[in-house]
Amino acid sequence: MSADDVLSVLALLRRARVEVWVGGGWGIDALVGEQTRDHRDLDLMHRLEQEPTVTAALSGAGYVESLDQRPVRFVVTAPDGREIDLHPLAFEEDGSATQASFDPENPFRYPASAFVTGTIGSTPVPCLSAAQQVHFHQGYEPTPRDRHDMAQLRRTFDIPTHF
Repeated sequence: MSADDVLSVLALLRRARVEVWVGGGWGIDALVGEQTRDHRDLDLMHRLEQEPTVTAALSGAGYVESLDQRPVRFVVTAPDGREIDLHPLAFEEDGSATQASFDPENPFRYPASAFVTGTIGSTPVPCLSAAQQVHFHQGYEPTPRDRHDMAQLRRTFDIPTHF
């Protein structure tokens, strides 16, 4: 997934009037302000109540659902193989949000401060904060991509990471 692909998807969803935030590897690159590695997919968080609009907009652009793990996440794939991993969030009045997890007793929590702005190319994009990214990169054996991503956050923000 290229930077142009990401910006195209974000523009499509903005035209559909849905709110999304970039997470995962592209989210980290948005925080550091430059692309630091290749990305196989795009992780997007979206408002749960906007999911029908999100899926309709992406379907109109040729994406088809390829994995359904709702209520936690689902994946849509373009004809050329580009993937978008979608994560529905239920927002509270204070701006915080919750995402279902595979352990229903322990949902993923996003404080209001988790929703920030980064840049892809020279374009501002909504994304997850460095602290939220670090929080989600713990409790599992990291891949080389995870290690690379956390190194970028340490380099840019001088914050501790778990690996």
